[in-house]
Amino acid sequence: MTLIKSISGIRGTIGGRAGDTLNPLDIVKFTSAYATLVRRMAKNDSNKIVVGRDARISGPMVKNVVCGTLMGMGFDVVNIGLASTPTTEVAVTMEGAAGGIIITASHNPRQWNALKLLNEKGEFLNAAEGNEVLRLAAAEDFEYADVDQLGSYREENYDQRHIDMVLGLDLVDVEAIRRADFSVAFDSVNSVGGIILPKLLEQLGVKRVTPLFGEPTGDFQHNPEPLEKNLSDIKALMQRGGHDIGFVVDPDVDRLALFCEDGTMYGEEYTLVTVADYILQHTPGNTVSNLSSTRALRDVTRRFGQQYNAAAVGEVNVVAKMKETNAVIGGEGNGGVIYPAAHYGRDALVGIALILTYLAKTGLTASQLRATYPPYFIAKNRIDLTPETDVDAILQKVKALYASEEVNDIDGVKIDFPDKWVHLRKSNTEPIIRVYSEAATMQAADELGKQIMDVVYAMTK
Repeated sequence: MTLIKSISGIRGTIGGRAGDTLNPLDIVKFTSAYATLVRRMAKNDSNKIVVGRDARISGPMVKNVVCGTLMGMGFDVVNIGLASTPTTEVAVTMEGAAGGIIITASHNPRQWNALKLLNEKGEFLNAAEGNEVLRLAAAEDFEYADVDQLGSYREENYDQRHIDMVLGLDLVDVEAIRRADFSVAFDSVNSVGGIILPKLLEQLGVKRVTPLFGEPTGDFQHNPEPLEKNLSDIKALMQRGGHDIGFVVDPDVDRLALFCEDGTMYGEEYTLVTVADYILQHTPGNTVSNLSSTRALRDVTRRFGQQYNAAAVGEVNVVAKMKETNAVIGGEGNGGVIYPAAHYGRDALVGIALILTYLAKTGLTASQLRATYPPYFIAKNRIDLTPETDVDAILQKVKALYASEEVNDIDGVKIDFPDKWVHLRKSNTEPIIRVYSEAATMQAADELGKQIMDVVYAMTK
């Protein structure tokens, strides 16, 4: 059983003892701490907090505890029910709320759940704010409302308002998509994508849609992380022909992976690259991704004479760098597209609408479009941690060992070689060191990652 407390929120497995897992007592504590912080920040006059959740089996339990706690803290709860992460983010600003809580463990398996915490802009808390939530929770430094100051509760649905926002984007061309007469498949892994994606696709003018795992039961029929090894069903469907493109989302619909018409995986790293290519043709400007994302975005950005910048891993860090550099598009190589013209959050709906528009306007197949980008391959490995592992010491030793190369240490250690790179960092969501490496072939990328892993293992002996 696991409970991970970080500046990104609280995440854990369901069941077990208090303090060891995500359970009602800890949910109350962290929700109370968050509400206390929101009250103290007081960046607007709102007394509302939006709550949305994915379709996990534990969702109703967690939602009831969260909503009751917020009311006990004196906040008016706007429960938008089964909703994607970007829908919840959008709802915060549309409601003029003081903040929001998203109940989702994103790509983690079914036994996990989490609280993701938003500010009044519908964006994730920054590091200082996240640390303050942890401090308040540890100290139990909060006070509940008296009987006359308890918060209210109401339910809303924001799916259509989110879709309307996407359809209203200047670079989304519904008529072009309708004329293209696409046949689309999607895999929503038994979560909220199965509710909102059919509505989006219909309103984009897509008449032929094949859903896989569209029932939002929360009983995920495969590992929910949108990696090729987990996606054999949609791969087989696409290989049988008859579909122009396949979309895959994670349980909270902030990550987007693609399959080509021939059943080959487009590559989740290239979701952002493709969207950026389309955006930059119409809106010159800078781009941002995190340190663990493909070099292809840098290459495409420079092709348009614009500047690419790298941020530390984590959506809040990417958003901060995008604002700092006035980026017109950004995101993460895990399929996360952040388009400021919509909002500052990863949004698979935005990605789907822009990619369908781009395909419609170019007349290319998905595989033909993919072939226009620099071919890079990323190997994703991991080093499992033990209680005795001193991660910081390991990373310092790696940095010193490769001091003659270009090294970036704003988030773990990234070593840039002329034709490849490797990035080591401690995960914010799991007790592991992630080892990502990129090269011109998958074999070369994996060999680089394994080489660095062997160096780390030697250091821990």
